[in-house]
Amino acid sequence: MRMILICGIDRASQGGSVTSTRALLRRLLPLGMILVLALAACTPSAPPSSQTATQPTPAARDLAEDEKLRVVATTSIVADVVAQVGGDRIDLVTLLPLGADPHAYTATPQDLRTLNQADLIFINGLGLEEALMPALGTLDSAAPVVSVNAAVTPLAMDGEHAQDAGAQDAHEHAEGDPHTWFDVANVILWTGTIRDALSRLDAAHAAEYATAAEQYTATLAELDAEIRARIDTLPPARRKLVSDHAEFNYFARAYGFEVIGAVIPAISTMAEPSAQQLAVLHDQIAAAGVPAIFVGTTVNPRLEEQLAQDLGIEVVTLYTASLSAADGPAPSYVDLMRSTVDRIVTALGSRE
Repeated sequence: MRMILICGIDRASQGGSVTSTRALLRRLLPLGMILVLALAACTPSAPPSSQTATQPTPAARDLAEDEKLRVVATTSIVADVVAQVGGDRIDLVTLLPLGADPHAYTATPQDLRTLNQADLIFINGLGLEEALMPALGTLDSAAPVVSVNAAVTPLAMDGEHAQDAGAQDAHEHAEGDPHTWFDVANVILWTGTIRDALSRLDAAHAAEYATAAEQYTATLAELDAEIRARIDTLPPARRKLVSDHAEFNYFARAYGFEVIGAVIPAISTMAEPSAQQLAVLHDQIAAAGVPAIFVGTTVNPRLEEQLAQDLGIEVVTLYTASLSAADGPAPSYVDLMRSTVDRIVTALGSRE
């Protein structure tokens, strides 16, 4: 039986860059006690299906002079952040192809071979890779599996959401909402978790990982400030979101939006809305005067297009759960957030 490793991050080596954005730092400070405890040990929890079970802290790999850590990341978003920290010191493979839905993706035979050859595996965790978990739980290798959200305090499904989403979605995502990357402060925490995991296995290059993490943290702090400046151009009364599924809770909390609803009223795209739920959402959108429904590139927009047609509003496509190709608008996490925010502000600002 495979176990999944959750390890904390070293706040001391990260803090200097975060202070460049004071508001962002204040949002991270309440997590201090969590991070101190996480540094002390990797804490045992539930079985692999919950993505929070643990195994002992892995021993450092005895790498040859020119040998690199073999690292696998599940989603393209996770992989991009890992690449920012690992750089040329790691041999990185992204498991999911661009455009794949991380909720629904299942491992291929080639994926299993890739996973079994890895020294270290990074996942989003919190139930995002729900269809991939059976494969991650039965690998032959001893590679640690680390959730980048180890240091993040997830948003819980409140009672209303759990009731709307249904018992299956509430059970599979009991740990909370996995769409943490829509708050840049959370990805700063990812960066520290990634740095620490790489440094544990490749201690000889820990200083390089620390430097890269510090530089990327500064980039993320600048991104957060840029996002806030862009959103400031949108009147608060127009900051209302309707999406394909419940993926913008972190974004709304961090950047001052109201979530009116979602076509699939669940954290997972694998859920199905009822006719009654769609009818209620139709009325909510009309009452709120929302001019657009936002749909990720990884989902089928059929229901959203029908609902938008009935309401006389538009469907706006966003890169939400996957990066774009290199020549697209979202080839990196930073670009994804810029593109997402720009399209949201533009669409919501177009209402007359």
